[in-house]
Amino acid sequence: MSVLRSGLLAASFFLFCPLADAQIVLKHSATVETQPLIVQCQRLADAMEFLGAPFSEQARQAIERAAEFGSPEEIRRSIQAALDPLCLAEIEINPESRVKVNEGPAARELDQNGWRVFLVKVHNEAGVTAPLKVQSPQGLPVAGSTQSQVADRWVDLQVFNQRPLSSTLDGTRLEYRPVMLYSRDAGKRTAVIAFDVGQGTQDLGFRNDIALTFDCRTAIKVPLDIKDENGQPATAGLEITDALGRVYPSTAKRIAPDMHFHPQVYRGDGESVSLPPGEYQFRITRGPEYLPETKTVRVDAGTPGVNFALQRWVNPSKTGWWSGDHHIHAAGCAHYTDPTQGVHAPDMMRQCQGEDLKVGANLTWGPCFDYQKQFFTGAIDQVSQYPYLLRYDIEVSGFGSHESGHLCLLRLQDQMYPGGDSTQHWPTLGLNTLRWAQKQGAVCGPAHSGFGLEVNTDQLPNYIIPPYNGIGANEYVVDVTHRVEGPGGTEVPAVDFISLCDTPMIWELNIWYHTLNCGFRTRGSGETDFPCIYGERVGMGRSYVKLDGELTYDAWCEGISRGASYVSDGRSHLMDLTTTHIADDGTTRTTRLGEGDSELQLDQPGKVSLSCNVAALLAEQPTGEGDRPYVHKPYWHLERARIGQSREVPVELIVNGFPVQRIQVVADGTRQQLDFEASIRHSSWVAVRILGSSHTNPVFVLVDNQPIRASRKSAQWCLDGVGQCLSQKRRFLHPAEMPDAEAAYNHARETYRQILRESVAD
Repeated sequence: MSVLRSGLLAASFFLFCPLADAQIVLKHSATVETQPLIVQCQRLADAMEFLGAPFSEQARQAIERAAEFGSPEEIRRSIQAALDPLCLAEIEINPESRVKVNEGPAARELDQNGWRVFLVKVHNEAGVTAPLKVQSPQGLPVAGSTQSQVADRWVDLQVFNQRPLSSTLDGTRLEYRPVMLYSRDAGKRTAVIAFDVGQGTQDLGFRNDIALTFDCRTAIKVPLDIKDENGQPATAGLEITDALGRVYPSTAKRIAPDMHFHPQVYRGDGESVSLPPGEYQFRITRGPEYLPETKTVRVDAGTPGVNFALQRWVNPSKTGWWSGDHHIHAAGCAHYTDPTQGVHAPDMMRQCQGEDLKVGANLTWGPCFDYQKQFFTGAIDQVSQYPYLLRYDIEVSGFGSHESGHLCLLRLQDQMYPGGDSTQHWPTLGLNTLRWAQKQGAVCGPAHSGFGLEVNTDQLPNYIIPPYNGIGANEYVVDVTHRVEGPGGTEVPAVDFISLCDTPMIWELNIWYHTLNCGFRTRGSGETDFPCIYGERVGMGRSYVKLDGELTYDAWCEGISRGASYVSDGRSHLMDLTTTHIADDGTTRTTRLGEGDSELQLDQPGKVSLSCNVAALLAEQPTGEGDRPYVHKPYWHLERARIGQSREVPVELIVNGFPVQRIQVVADGTRQQLDFEASIRHSSWVAVRILGSSHTNPVFVLVDNQPIRASRKSAQWCLDGVGQCLSQKRRFLHPAEMPDAEAAYNHARETYRQILRESVAD
């Protein structure tokens, strides 16, 4: 790189730090190895984006293109010219591991009630691999301190030592680390900031600390007026950024109800956000049924507030289709462990309202189980505000039979398996858990179904035997063959539904199609597994359940069980599936999805007509999600169905797992009725899908009242799967449950052998 080019590059970065002190020049590292420096800086860029303080495009490009430069010295100069202006401090660790600190050129500007993210430059002559720590005598005190102890305490500060960065310094001669500062106050404030890498590493003569004076910008409360399409108060998601792309409120140390892993915060009508003076972009969303809106807002002392009038493109609930996500969590994964173990019901209700998700099944699981179990009541939580319903239930995950596949247990009356009050005593055979849950009237199914069912193909259906080595619908291949005691002694299927939308679609749909071909009537239900598989928002996978009466949690779960629903990412909708047969004598038989067990009777082979109301909405130009392999997130997204560069998507009629008719529609949000026709030669199941975005539950078309035995290949696939599953899961079963397990697996083998004998030839 020429001297002129290097100087211009450095100048461009100072422009993105408008108050940086150009007179402060940091020490140039001329000996650092460039390959680890490049990798470390790439990870640093990801960390800064995660913290809501992304590098400028120029800085990112300098890091990404550093390896293209001709010499190591050019690489060093390019990266240091890009990152030095962002540094609040420069840290030198001498060969004896003594730490000394100098001030950096970064603008000393903070926000009242908000976090700012800076960098520190670390010259590590000792090759130390300990955590870098920061502290200040002006640091905010812990709860319970007296007033005299807090008078001079105004700042909170923390070095970011989490993924994607390592928890310690990496031992190279040069690296950069993010440091986060929070200001309680407005105005001029001074803090003495000290760094160290462990006890005894501070340099002599107070050289490991510096006194910095900050301008703390006064936060301005910005009132929010948020109305839905009917002019009624609403809660929505707000993503607020400044001209540099920094996210407000800062994600660095959010506490509930705001989540640190979200760019958005959820606010209701009449609430507010506090922002420093400046110009911001507000992007408001309310789930996939609404159109996003963006506004540029100038915040100053005279800002009256921000008004939003939300607009829908579709409203399934208006015709009785109620959205819900049967798998969300208030603890574990990305949620807090401090100050509480997870978050509470009001926080989860805010998430559901902000995404216009009508039903949220808040599942307590292994992490924080003993804390979160207190919120289970066997009824909807008191925070529910009709039509938004939140209820605590259970996911068997992190305990019990979870190695054979996690289980979602909905509509429980008792959350604790007999024999204890925590997670230590639950069955290791999933079927035993299902027996207990079904007896009390629960609605049950495997979670994140595709995990453990990985196959290296995009064919659907396919006949590859998957490894059965994960936590998805693994033992399902056994459990689906069983009927167990339900309420009042009645027999019910052990499994009501299979979860869709949060694992690769080929893996999860393949096992569902094969078991449907064997005559089992498991329904599909949409889930997100928030915030574990998906942390972006609740309701990324949804079930839309048709109810004729008032929405209740129990009725919604019952609708899942009887298949009165379709599964969707919310960007496409397949409503009111109706199947009709006209016999030779003119007799007409009609079945609507979810009515009469979704069963249509034919006296003999014949044609059936199907109609479905379809609506879908794509952006006019592709957004990129559809270009990813199906094994990459997002697993379900309407972009995956886009035909080329057009705005069209295919709507397919499925018979026994195979598409038999395809109609292309323009995904412009228009609702339209599509009509299909299929010839049914033997008892079959039929459904409509937009592959990768939405899928109806099946209608079962029975010819001469014969059971569905649609495929010998499917029956053989299931039979082979039983043996493969046992080979992987046997070691997780408790010895006392082995007789139950052997009986359960043997029953499944005999069932599939019988189905194989009864099945029609492929």
